[in-house]
Amino acid sequence: MTRGYDAISGVRPELPVVRAAVALAALFLLLLLANPTHGASLQELVRLKGHGKSELRGFGLVVGLPGSGDSAKDLVVARPLAKLLENEGNPVGKFEELAQSKSIALVMVTCEVPETGARADDEMDVFVAAINNPKSLDGGRLFLAPLRGPLPGQGVFAMASGPVVTEGANKNSGRVRAGAKFVRDVQTPTIAPDGTITLVIKNALASWTTSQLIASTVNQHRLSFDETAAEIARAVDDRTVRVVIPDVERSNPANFIADILGIRFDPSLIDLPARIIVNEREKAIVVTGDVDISPALITHGDLAITTVTPAPEPSPGNPLVERSKWAEVGTSTRPRDKARLQDLLAAFKQMDVPVNDQIAILNMLSRTGKLHAQIVVD
Repeated sequence: MTRGYDAISGVRPELPVVRAAVALAALFLLLLLANPTHGASLQELVRLKGHGKSELRGFGLVVGLPGSGDSAKDLVVARPLAKLLENEGNPVGKFEELAQSKSIALVMVTCEVPETGARADDEMDVFVAAINNPKSLDGGRLFLAPLRGPLPGQGVFAMASGPVVTEGANKNSGRVRAGAKFVRDVQTPTIAPDGTITLVIKNALASWTTSQLIASTVNQHRLSFDETAAEIARAVDDRTVRVVIPDVERSNPANFIADILGIRFDPSLIDLPARIIVNEREKAIVVTGDVDISPALITHGDLAITTVTPAPEPSPGNPLVERSKWAEVGTSTRPRDKARLQDLLAAFKQMDVPVNDQIAILNMLSRTGKLHAQIVVD
């Protein structure tokens, strides 16, 4: 067979055909890389603008408490109780008539609406917290409490009622499971008047690299269906990507939005900075990425820690080490290398440094520029 001829027909292929085949193969490979079978879907990294959590709130009365409620001698409790009785056809002549009541408690009622919103007749959990100081909300029942939007004038969206379940040691707060029944929709707008949707990247993943990667992935996905399609996605900033809904999709955009949010790609392509997440309440530290520390001397209370760099003269196997009560945080053999955060945490463990002190030291390192990572307080 002559070199350059087709194996079946024996006809030499035209050069434009070869170039087109090569370009098609390259595009197919690119799409495989951008849309692996196993990877992260776009909806794991972003939310649609307008899809944000919101909170409904209101005041209510927990009734049926076995003598562990608020004292109705307080007018702040007597007034709503008197109003409740009046609305139920049993008006009270004087507040003094209620003074002996300790079976009720005045509470703040809140309900968190998820990003996708809510529809009429949906049921969601509500949380109650005592406003005064009752002994306990155990055994009580939340009487009908209207829940309004977070902004003035938004009106009532749900009515809350049901048995209160306290959780943990705090008996002055609790939950009413499926206690809120919605009487109006809580809508979360998705499509802008100009026919675009905005993808908002989660805070922990926000960067120009991430937004540009998402925009490129969306555009490549579109090209896989239409090689002549124009770019529809553009990175606006480090947290938002704007996507134009094609004209043919605007009459029924649900399929288009679902298709975009279902795009899969390799999450390892996201180049995120090293981060340290600290939670002082739970006394926890989580390290992500390759965190480095420049050589530094650290003191905190009775603790002193120093990173040690070998001097130029000694050999790497015999570095110059200062012997003291200080814990050693060793670098690698090259003088310009940085110590790893794991070395510092190992020193913390060796000296039994409390977590709160560890967090304080990490914050000091960050303020001096010696800690090469972003500290996120959870």
